[in-house]
Amino acid sequence: MKPLFNRMALIGVGLIGSSIARAAREQGIVRSIVATARSGATRARIAELGLADQVVDTNAAAVDGADLVILCIPVGRCGEVAAEIAPRLAPGAIVTDVGSVKEAVVRDVAPHLPDTVHFVPGHPVAGTENSGPDAGFSELFIDRWTILTPPEGTDPGAVDRLAAFWSAIGANVETMSPEHHDLVLAVTSHLPHLIAYTIVGTAADLAQVTRSEVLKFSAGGFRDFTRIAASDPTMWRDIFLGNRDAVLEMLGTFGEDLAKMTRAIRRGDGDTLFELFTRTRAIRRGIVQIGQDSDTPDFGRPQKRLPPLPRPYMADGE
Repeated sequence: MKPLFNRMALIGVGLIGSSIARAAREQGIVRSIVATARSGATRARIAELGLADQVVDTNAAAVDGADLVILCIPVGRCGEVAAEIAPRLAPGAIVTDVGSVKEAVVRDVAPHLPDTVHFVPGHPVAGTENSGPDAGFSELFIDRWTILTPPEGTDPGAVDRLAAFWSAIGANVETMSPEHHDLVLAVTSHLPHLIAYTIVGTAADLAQVTRSEVLKFSAGGFRDFTRIAASDPTMWRDIFLGNRDAVLEMLGTFGEDLAKMTRAIRRGDGDTLFELFTRTRAIRRGIVQIGQDSDTPDFGRPQKRLPPLPRPYMADGE
């Protein structure tokens, strides 16, 4: 495939960033990759894995000459990083991110960026509970959705170009407003994670059930909760704070529905319970039918580790 971008800069190379690097390299859609991370140990590991052609020490150095800049960092850091890289951004560059919250990212990032660049926030709705540069795999985005949320007035050509990038690494692409994205994700992702964190914490706190019993007798449902609750704490702290209003709105609705179920159980109302379970079972089958999940773990895709790429060129002093 002909490269879509000349130089891609990855700021942060965890699960998502390393998966982007592997997929973009595998598909030949960027001519070169430059990467950076806050930790020196992480930068060294990026180099060892050969995920980038160049690994640099600072965010500002990473964006020099890049025509695609992807912020693969917790949403709470996006504003400060945008301010740091703004003076070094090349005219015409596309700046995007991979965060699960979009209104907060637009609010924090857009004011820092020069008018000469295109800001197209994005969110690949894909992932595992693992983190770090070793966790990535090039198949992560295949048949998963990436949502782009360009602010009003964004150049349509830049949006199309970024959409082509995500499509080239296997994703389905949808465009919506930042506000609508945050409401949808509050229902489909943020609230489920909050429930998972809470139920796992509740189980761990129960004095009458020892920790060994919780682990030993974990049924499938609880194991699924623990997988979700193992996600990166920093990332999810920032998501809940960044999408506070939508999460609270959905949490209020969930609380009302939970109260109805509490009353049904207390009253022995089996019809209400059966009706809900039947409806939710149909929703689950619908998700499988449209290809967004299967009965096999992680959509049945192997989380294989690709062989290390050639060791990247390291500039003097980096």
